[in-house]
Amino acid sequence: MPGIIYSNKYNLYNLGPAHPFSPLRTEMLIDLISELGYETNFKEPGQLAYQKLYEIHDPKYVYTVEELSKGKKLNDSNIYGLGTQDNPITIGMAEGARYQSSGTLLGAKLLIENKEKKILNLGGGFHHAHKNFASGFCIYNDLALAIKEMIRHGWHVIYLDIDVHHGDGVQEMFYSDENIMTISIHESGEYLFPGSGWLHELGKGMGRSLKLNLPLEPFTEGDSYLEVFDKTVTPALSWFKPDAIIIQTGVDAHFSDPLADILLTTYDYEKLFKRIIELSDEYCKGRAIFTLGGGYSITAATRIWAVLYFLLNNIPLPENLPEKWRNKWSKKLNKNIPELLHDKLPAYVEVPRKNIIEKTNRDLIQRLLDAVSSDWL
Repeated sequence: MPGIIYSNKYNLYNLGPAHPFSPLRTEMLIDLISELGYETNFKEPGQLAYQKLYEIHDPKYVYTVEELSKGKKLNDSNIYGLGTQDNPITIGMAEGARYQSSGTLLGAKLLIENKEKKILNLGGGFHHAHKNFASGFCIYNDLALAIKEMIRHGWHVIYLDIDVHHGDGVQEMFYSDENIMTISIHESGEYLFPGSGWLHELGKGMGRSLKLNLPLEPFTEGDSYLEVFDKTVTPALSWFKPDAIIIQTGVDAHFSDPLADILLTTYDYEKLFKRIIELSDEYCKGRAIFTLGGGYSITAATRIWAVLYFLLNNIPLPENLPEKWRNKWSKKLNKNIPELLHDKLPAYVEVPRKNIIEKTNRDLIQRLLDAVSSDWL
C-alpha cells in the first residue's frame, strides 16, 4: 500500500474562482475515493517553516511571497512574477503552497527512512517555480525541495515530468547537478508555455547529458507518446540507476484539456502509470513519489488521478462512476460528469498529419539518444 499524503490546508492555495489551477480538482478526487468506500484518512504533513524554502529560493523572494500572501502591499512584487494573470496574489496562498511543499518533502523523508516505498501526494507538482520568480501557477517548488532532501541523503534521483508543459523550474535548479537526471515529456515549446524544453538543453558541467527533454508535436496520440516514453525513459533509468524517482503527474496532456494539444486518453494514462510503476520496481526498489500538477479539464483530471490512486493501491478499476457522486458534482460545477471512468478519443477529433507527427517524434527519440550516447558509455 502506498503512503497517501494530504491536508485540508492544501486548499489555501487558491488563486481565485476563475483560475484553472483549482483546489476543486483534488476535492472532487477525494470525494470520489470516499464515495467508492476507500480510505481517506491520509498522512497529514505539518506546516513547513518558510525558512526551509531558502534551500531552493532566494530569501527576498520568499519574504515577498509571504508578505503579499498576508495582504501587504509591496512595490517590487512585479519583478518576482507575482500579481499576474497566471500568478495572482491571494490571501493565504503562501501558507497553502508551504503545506503542499511539506507534503512532497514528507514523501521524500518517508522513502529515505524506508517507511514507505511509494508515495502519492495529493497536491504539489509546482514545477514552474524558479529560484526567485513565480511562473505558470507556481510560487514554491516543492519538487526541488524533495529532490534536495534525497540528494542530501546521498541518493541519485530521476525526476520524471509528464505534465504537458516543460518542467523548466526543476531543470533550471539542477542543471549542473550530477546527482539528478531530469526527464520532461511535453508539448513543444514552439507552441506552448513556457517556450523551453528543447532537445539541446542537456545540462552543463557534471550535469551534461542528465537533463533530457522530449518536446512532442501537437496532436500526438497515445501510441506515439508511449513509444517516446518506452524508448527514452527505460534506457535512461537503466543507465543512471537511480535510488528513487519523483514524478510530476500533471494530466493536461489529455485530449480534452483546454490549455494544450496532446491527445492522450484515460486508457493511455493507465498504460503510462503502469509503466512508471513497473520501472520504479525494476530500477529503484519501488521507491517513487508521485505529485499532482496541471490538468485543467476538471472532469478528466479527477478521473485520471483516480486511475493512479487505484493502480498504486492495487484496486480494480471501476467501469462506472457513482451516480450520487456524479449528480453532486454536476450540480456544483454546472457541467455533465462522465458516467464511465475511462474514455476514448472522440470520433470528431481529427488528427492532422498523423504520419508526419509520428515520424517527427521517432526522429526526436533518435536525436536525443545520439546526443547523449557518448556520455552514457
